[in-house]
Amino acid sequence: MMQVSQRLQFSPLRLAIVMLGDRLSVAAIQRDRREVFTIDAENPGAALRAELDARNLVARKVAIGLVRSAVTVKPIELPSIAGETHEMVKFELERHLPIPADDAAFDFVPLPSEPEPDGTPSEGRRVLIAAVDRRVIEVALRVCEEAKLRPVSITVAAHDLVSLVTTERQQRVAWLHRTGDVIDLLLLQGADLVWSRSFPAADDETLVNETRRSFTGARWRECDAVWGSGDAAPAAAMLDPGVPVSDPPWTEAAQRNLADLGDPRGAAELAVATAWRRGIRPLDLIPAALKPRRFTRQEKLTGAALAATVVLALIALLLPGFREGRRLARLNAEIARIDPQVKTVERAARELERKRQLIATLPKAGSGALQALPMLRELTEIIPGDAWITYLGFDSTGVELTGHAGAASTGG
Repeated sequence: MMQVSQRLQFSPLRLAIVMLGDRLSVAAIQRDRREVFTIDAENPGAALRAELDARNLVARKVAIGLVRSAVTVKPIELPSIAGETHEMVKFELERHLPIPADDAAFDFVPLPSEPEPDGTPSEGRRVLIAAVDRRVIEVALRVCEEAKLRPVSITVAAHDLVSLVTTERQQRVAWLHRTGDVIDLLLLQGADLVWSRSFPAADDETLVNETRRSFTGARWRECDAVWGSGDAAPAAAMLDPGVPVSDPPWTEAAQRNLADLGDPRGAAELAVATAWRRGIRPLDLIPAALKPRRFTRQEKLTGAALAATVVLALIALLLPGFREGRRLARLNAEIARIDPQVKTVERAARELERKRQLIATLPKAGSGALQALPMLRELTEIIPGDAWITYLGFDSTGVELTGHAGAASTGG
């Protein structure tokens, strides 16, 4: 059992298992903590759960890697007719699989257009398919169920090695990864997988012959570089004296995660690669019902464009109202500022109106036919001393009075 561990950090745990027939290669990565170990038991699912608990590895999800020899991976040519690609691939599978297509789980990715070996342009569409017997998938899912883990992907473990290296656009690379007595060959164009094969790791001559034969299937004449990794990097009898042979250009993160793995390391590197890969994994064989919803780059761009359109529409709708709101706010602030002055002016206007009305009554008081003071003086002289008045009223037409007197008037 092999283990690499460091101090636990609080971050999501990436867990992967690689199905190696009767055993599992497991990698758990959590920031600066890395643990890689092997499960070899009659009940691998229960043993895996017990090992995770013993190591205090809290995981709910797991990525599953299959050995390349368990999966059929090959490029196929589709007819140049209009139609749903998925259905066309499913129809073509019958000619390329040793089992009925209905019994296989499969996925595919488009391949770049390559001319025929004789140099003539290719007329159809080429795709790279990966297909496996559903019983292999069921075994992997049962292990996850027994370990109380939710699978998020089922891929060919060797294909995930691409996540550990830096690649150059359009560079053609033959990557030879050794696990025990088996070589997994990846043909890469930049970061894209063009083909993969698996064959026994015999002598150098066999290695070179199998690699060259793979070039023919991928419609390559040569490659730009050869990388070697795994239990023992292939001695690489040269495919071509001008082609450099080297270790893969591991990223800094990969170098940290692969450090101190010890030997043999082929299966451990596969487990680390399967755990480390993020995002959408090409050639994912997990059942559609279990596949997490992931957005492609085109879907993300479409969503971003839609979001930008919605934002612009909202701005177009709300901006005029926002401007009117600011204008009304400025008007309200100005009204609040001059309101005390307006109230002062209104009070002065009301006082002025009251005084105007008072002044207007004075001419009327002196313009009548009967004058109040002279009338009272005359009445005082005429009315006897033993009489008194209970009511006195006069206007421009005459005088009206009511009262009592001791005798009839003696005046003329």
